Amino acid sequence: EIFASVAAKVRSTMASNDSKSAAGFGDLMPYGDPNWYQGFSSPYYTESHKKWRAKVREFVEEEIIPNCSEWDASKEYRLPRDLYVKFADAGLLPGVVGAPWPKEYAKTAGPENFDAFHELILIDELARCGSGGVLWGLFEGIQIGLPPVINFGSKYLKDKVVGPCLSGEKLICLCISEPWAGSDVANLRTTARKEGDYYIVNGAKKWITNGIFSDFFTVAVRTGGKGMGGLSLLLLEKGMEGLNCRHMKCSGVWPSGTTYITLEDVKVPAKNLIGMEGNGFKMIMRNFNHERWGFVVQANRLARVCLEDAFNYAMGRETFDKKLVDHQVIRWKISEMARQIDSTHAWLEQITYQMATAKDKAKSDKILSGPIALMKAHSTKAMEYCAREAAQIFGGASYVRGGVGERVERIYREVRAYAIPGGSEEIMLDFAARQAVKQAAKALQSKL
Repeated sequence: EIFASVAAKVRSTMASNDSKSAAGFGDLMPYGDPNWYQGFSSPYYTESHKKWRAKVREFVEEEIIPNCSEWDASKEYRLPRDLYVKFADAGLLPGVVGAPWPKEYAKTAGPENFDAFHELILIDELARCGSGGVLWGLFEGIQIGLPPVINFGSKYLKDKVVGPCLSGEKLICLCISEPWAGSDVANLRTTARKEGDYYIVNGAKKWITNGIFSDFFTVAVRTGGKGMGGLSLLLLEKGMEGLNCRHMKCSGVWPSGTTYITLEDVKVPAKNLIGMEGNGFKMIMRNFNHERWGFVVQANRLARVCLEDAFNYAMGRETFDKKLVDHQVIRWKISEMARQIDSTHAWLEQITYQMATAKDKAKSDKILSGPIALMKAHSTKAMEYCAREAAQIFGGASYVRGGVGERVERIYREVRAYAIPGGSEEIMLDFAARQAVKQAAKALQSKL
């Protein structure tokens, strides 16, 4: 109660001090939001982005934040099904699959000139809830599982899948990782053997987000020989004989429905092939850029939540006859967190600008793959640092579930869910370096 009271007073005072500024948005707590919320000039955002931001925030404040604690602790390990319909009816859900707005299949019109910055705002505002599990439960499966169908699927598959998913009526997930292969995508073992008008699929998928409550599954399978050239993507459907899902209990992101999937002689119509046979690896790699970029947005906002809560707590908590924030070491922690968060966000905006202005999508994806991988590793390291330092500021209050340190305790448990999936930090750093080495070799060769 003391924490909530102090936080409210700080926010009220800052809002009052800035009431004459039309540029301000939100609580105006220092570093509690990106700096363009607090009156900083930015070349990236238009009036359309500002209107979109207000729309998303209203939805999050009304539909997500009041229920977040209950959903996160639910033993059902899933969100209420009607939430997806509400998300779609609010005109927000189609925004998570990337630009351009999928107007052919979305039942609501998107914002004017929808671009990558609109999606950045959408994910960032949703992440204000302070629960990676709620985020992943709400949109992660759609964000990473639906784009391959949108970008590479036949009209038959698009008509079957895209509309129902964008309306919140159906859910989809992406199935890449296996018990024996995570980041090593080229060596996936799940097979799909062609028999007439069907593929017979055998194998297993592990750590699949949203799997236990999904209706559709975008599955990486081996239709050819060894290596990346033998991979394809197939759309599997709930209820297919031989497709079985079981829930996996994990350290965090509980409402996301992490799933182990077994595939035993699953008979899949050949028309459920996404794109061309043998092109699976290329489609997966293109999808990875968008997935990893989305992780950066989430990780950095969750880091910001840690800073915001710790800052507010330090303004009210007293130790040794003075407020926590009056201790130099606490101010140092706050500044260190702010430094990492705001620098990450600046980098994120720079990359997002490249995405938003790219004329050649395929070329842009290739150029940005290394920087996005590097940025993902950077963002999760910053998230881990902020979760730890915020926990230190809260002390014992961050070690119990519930109470003033609830969000910090939760985020601390969820760090690994961001540092490993989508490419572990080690793999991301190595991949970025290998891409740089290739570019350096070409640059040197051109000078000879």
